[in-house]
Amino acid sequence: MHNTEEQNETAVLVAVQTQKQTAEQTKEYLDELAFLADTSNINTLETFTQKLEKPDNKTYVGKGKMQDIIAYVIDKDVDMVIFDDDLSSIQVRNIENEFEKFLKEVKILDRSSLILGIFAMRAQTVQARTQVELAQQQYVLPRLTRMWSHLSKQRGGMGMRGPGEKELETDRRIAKDRIVFLKEKLMLIDKQSMTQRKNRDKMVRVSLVGYTNVGKSTLMQRLSKADVFAENKLFATVDATVRKVTFDNVPFLLSDTVGFIRKLPTKLIEAFKSTLDEVREADILLHVVDISHPNYQEQIDVVNLTLAEIGAGDKATILVFNKIDLFSAEDIEIKDWEIGSGNEPVNQKSEIEKVTEFLKNSYMNLPQPTTVFVSAVQKENIEELREAIINIVKEKHILIFPNWVENPINS
Repeated sequence: MHNTEEQNETAVLVAVQTQKQTAEQTKEYLDELAFLADTSNINTLETFTQKLEKPDNKTYVGKGKMQDIIAYVIDKDVDMVIFDDDLSSIQVRNIENEFEKFLKEVKILDRSSLILGIFAMRAQTVQARTQVELAQQQYVLPRLTRMWSHLSKQRGGMGMRGPGEKELETDRRIAKDRIVFLKEKLMLIDKQSMTQRKNRDKMVRVSLVGYTNVGKSTLMQRLSKADVFAENKLFATVDATVRKVTFDNVPFLLSDTVGFIRKLPTKLIEAFKSTLDEVREADILLHVVDISHPNYQEQIDVVNLTLAEIGAGDKATILVFNKIDLFSAEDIEIKDWEIGSGNEPVNQKSEIEKVTEFLKNSYMNLPQPTTVFVSAVQKENIEELREAIINIVKEKHILIFPNWVENPINS
């Protein structure tokens, strides 16, 4: 019987371990790259790493490692090779030439092109789709040479230009014109968005920020009781989502925007400037962290660095450690968790309470910024987070409405 189901493409992942990173970090980066591939419905079959002072200028990895990759790709009939860093047009051309020696055509992707593909898949609004296309055009423009290089060899001679060269010039002009058009379109959309944001100036604005896949959208659901898309995939949210929320008779706006990630393409940050304005213009940031992730501290650093880059590093912030339900007894070395006697099963709620108590007494519970430990999925400690939010929201609200406290409805 013929199988009509579309088969996922297959890939191998390649990374260089430089002197600036450990083997554990390289493995984590590749795990994240595999997660990105999975989000794009690509099955990872194998990973290749090589220790180098820096990536090879010609083929990213050395000649011997490249031969290992080619042998595996041919043997397993792999569809694509994905590199964990950005590749130059020269590197892409050289890598493809290496495969062509063995009559094997494969797709060559790097981390940025993979992320851009996911953004294109996730974008729903006109603004987000325009932003993604702009970033794609800016990414592709310096890499157009490969598309027509083979055609330029078909015809030539003294004083003559091959058709490939003419096609390349045409494509470059089309791409540049498209970039100009998309930038103008975004400027118009941004003006409209700015008008909308100004209309909301009379309300305190709270924005959820954090590394991708830390549970921001699920937390948005819990706080706003809104039907916001949430999925265990990287970049489940690309479009900015804004909801009006009221705690203790004080209304404020809660927004959820795209998650951050290490090695996020610079052009993508630039293209998403107007979306990130929700973060830049917020009064309060809820910095959500996946506390169950082994390298959550590095993720915090990535987010803080990105916030500083977009001019939002000095906002009033609540640090929200999420996913405490995935924080195990082994993680915190607490052995005496059983309730009662005998071999009774551990009560899940009591376990989370124990974890919360431990974390509150740990070095992670800093006085600044305000820190809260929650489980958005299990709805644990959400009320405590609400109280932390409303305390700061009230302070900001009074600055907008100095006489608010005298309003009888709020007394």
